[in-house]
Amino acid sequence: MELLSEIWSTARRNKLRTALTGFAVAWGIFMLIFLLGAGNGLIHAVTQNSDRFLSNSMVASGGKTSKAYDGLKEGRWIQLQQADYDATAREFPQHVDDVGAELFHSNVIVSNGENYISTQLSGVFPNHIVINKREMLHGRFINDLDMRHQRKVLVVSEDQAKELNPSSSASLVGRYVKIGDIAFQVIGIMKTDQSSMSSNVSTAFTTLRTMYNRGNQVGNIMFSFHGLTSKQANESFEKEYRRRLNKNHRAAPDDEESVWIWNRFTQNLQMNNGMNIIRTALWIIGIFTLLSGIVGVSNIMLITVKERTREFGIRKAIGAKPSQILRLIIIESIVITTFFGYIGMILGIAANQYMDATLGHEKVSTGLFEATMFVDPTVGIGVCVEATLVMIIAGTLAGLMPARKAAHIRPIEALRAE
Repeated sequence: MELLSEIWSTARRNKLRTALTGFAVAWGIFMLIFLLGAGNGLIHAVTQNSDRFLSNSMVASGGKTSKAYDGLKEGRWIQLQQADYDATAREFPQHVDDVGAELFHSNVIVSNGENYISTQLSGVFPNHIVINKREMLHGRFINDLDMRHQRKVLVVSEDQAKELNPSSSASLVGRYVKIGDIAFQVIGIMKTDQSSMSSNVSTAFTTLRTMYNRGNQVGNIMFSFHGLTSKQANESFEKEYRRRLNKNHRAAPDDEESVWIWNRFTQNLQMNNGMNIIRTALWIIGIFTLLSGIVGVSNIMLITVKERTREFGIRKAIGAKPSQILRLIIIESIVITTFFGYIGMILGIAANQYMDATLGHEKVSTGLFEATMFVDPTVGIGVCVEATLVMIIAGTLAGLMPARKAAHIRPIEALRAE
């Protein structure tokens, strides 16, 4: 207790020096925690926005040939057909799991009495809800019986249900609405996907293809896969798969423009690499900020010991042992860095909590879709404590070298110091 009183007395006599030391410690820890929190918020938001699809899935759609081949000129538009769907489902059993497709019909009016919406009708397979990670709120999604019997059933979003039946959107399930002059039964209501650029109403794939005389068209082919766990394996599969579909359309085997493939797995790999780069950059910036605080503490400790050399000489002259002087300086360094380090940690956590309460719930709207920019911009308590301990240890080591020198200086030399 007496030692702490002496440290307090010394701090009061040297307010500026103590304040500068404390600021260097608190600022270094605060900036590290704040930067890591902001970076985590951005990373979590990107991860959340990209987690809207099944990671081990692909979507294939027709493109435009970029090469002349087999007597045909470049620039032909390719439209995927039933033969492409069959090849996907049958010829790649070692990797392909559940295969589906999606066709669209634009500019349809869905009406329920006087209420109506203008939207796009999509014909989908049952695996659509799994691959696109959509959430059902009421009722059910398209199933195999709907597909087999070409049932006129409809799945709408929550927002669409509210527009079609404002009094009670949930009660729309089971009721009939009209698309043009044709009655469809609403069998389910999905959670609205605010991050999507479009919000379609969905029916069975076979129903749409038959209603609008789309022949053998399949639009987009989507499927889940297994056994492709590396970038190289995915690229090899994509190359072989594209070659097979190009064969159906007399396109060059290596023409990458004729069939467009969206591989969610490799997209996630690229995103993760980008996020790792951001994490590393934030840690480097944070560590250098922490180092600047350590340098500040070290310089101030050197000045502190130099200013107190005469005091230490007097202490030794009246019987103080070198170990007592060494202990005084080390404990003073520990107390100051611990106190101000704790303040910096609390302020950093508070800043992150403020970001979480404000930016953490903000969505950016483009008019077509919404995206979350920050999600949980916080840092684990373990990182906060570790950063504080690093600063405390650094402050202690910073005071150790000048303290050892001061503790072993001869009293007569100390008394001569200016």
